[in-house]
Amino acid sequence: MHHSTILFDLDGTLTDPREGITRSVQYALAKLGIDEPDLAALEHFIGPPLLQCFMATYSLDEATGWQAVNHYRERFRVTGLYENRVFEGVEALLEALVAQGRTLYIATSKPTLFAEEIARHFGFARYFKRIYGSELDGTRTNKVELLAYLLESERLVPGSALMIGDRKHDLIGARSNGLQAVAVGYGFGSREELLGEAPDFHFETLEDMRRAFLPGV
Repeated sequence: MHHSTILFDLDGTLTDPREGITRSVQYALAKLGIDEPDLAALEHFIGPPLLQCFMATYSLDEATGWQAVNHYRERFRVTGLYENRVFEGVEALLEALVAQGRTLYIATSKPTLFAEEIARHFGFARYFKRIYGSELDGTRTNKVELLAYLLESERLVPGSALMIGDRKHDLIGARSNGLQAVAVGYGFGSREELLGEAPDFHFETLEDMRRAFLPGV
């Protein structure tokens, strides 16, 4: 784990956003007249681009899908952002990686505006050189596109960087851009989903990943 640059996904990798995302999806669906009382049934919305997830799950056309996204944001930007928690051990890991001289970035499909506020509110923004997310119009929600943009903007050599995430989209984005990929098993992607993308590294727990980055510590 020698890489000088580490890219982290946000949802399911640094934080557990389960409550905020599922409740905001539930709110958006209710606005469209769709009743979904089971929040657990909405956990698959954590990670993938929202528009595509709404469209695929509820057979919505694109215009209605955008209505759902906008309803989601009505609640998320006010309340859902803060219904979140940092995974135990994340801050200690980030601090140790920075102390080793590594440069850290966040690469998330979530709009940059929201990702920056989450990192600020929960106190871990200081560990990252920059936070890369999507635009509110949907630009760069695709992880392949997002990571390509990040690498070009920061003039990074893919071989020097590592992408860490909990869903297949992170691993596909990494592989498509020549990055090595770390799959973490404590987030929202199933073991089958993650191993199906043949990641370079797979850690079931945050502690397993910490030991790989900080052997002997």
